[in-house]
Amino acid sequence: MKALIPTGDPAEPVAFADVPEPTPRPDEALVKVEAFSVNRGETFKLERPAPGERPGKDIAGLVVQPAADGSGPAGITRVVGHPMAGGWAEYVAVPTDALAVLPDAVCALAGAALPLAGLTALRLLRAAGPVLGRRVLLTGASGGVGHYVTELAAAAGAELTVVTRNAERGTRLAELGAADVVHDVADARGPYDIVLESTGGPALPLALARLAKRGTLIWFGQAGRTPSTLDFFDFFTGPESAVIRHFHYLDADTGLDKDLAALVRLTAEGRLHPEIGRAADWADTATTLTDLRDRRIRGKAVLTLS
Repeated sequence: MKALIPTGDPAEPVAFADVPEPTPRPDEALVKVEAFSVNRGETFKLERPAPGERPGKDIAGLVVQPAADGSGPAGITRVVGHPMAGGWAEYVAVPTDALAVLPDAVCALAGAALPLAGLTALRLLRAAGPVLGRRVLLTGASGGVGHYVTELAAAAGAELTVVTRNAERGTRLAELGAADVVHDVADARGPYDIVLESTGGPALPLALARLAKRGTLIWFGQAGRTPSTLDFFDFFTGPESAVIRHFHYLDADTGLDKDLAALVRLTAEGRLHPEIGRAADWADTATTLTDLRDRRIRGKAVLTLS
């Protein structure tokens, strides 16, 4: 089958190759990929790819071989899936506990845009606890996670402030329910009950300083790719006895299949709106990756297989 593999070349980070079709384990279904989406973290990993690494975590397609152990969707079922690798290919083997049925009301493009960003947003808000009537600050809100957090948090009754340097994205996030949009963390008007921080570097201590006493900061990313430095005594200026919690979206008490199904249901009901920044044929993946890396794409980049 055809698959995209890393090249290590920044100018053309992936190339087509002929690779063996995957042999599913008993608890995996073989899915014919119709569309896959690209996450910014995947573009970072392509800078120094590990030997034999095959990218691709967000896919939508058709089950052509159901799992041998009888779990998961039956054959010829449309699905959205979240394999840990290998999704940028004609076929991928996906554990059945990382699959959800995709109804006809949700197209493959929207389905492929859901997994990593949607799962992160859903589980991040669960980690934050009840947000009804609470003031929440979200940094690094320009991407897919920011989009989904904004929709979900606003629907749950949060008073959400988002930080995005892009004015166009800020307008869109306000349309989705953000109560306030700022273009720098320093401009956020606290205090906030909850801070959702994804940038790292100097943004983290600035966000922490806007946290209310005994508030919670959930650190779920470091998109700025710069470590942060915190001073113990800075807590005395406002966020006394605050909690800083590390977050990883795969560390959850609910299954990927259940949470994917929840995201699909919300989308089918018109309560969640995956945003496609670019839809292109997978022959254009290399160009799409460089544009995403250079921030020329807003919203999810989704590639279709033709």
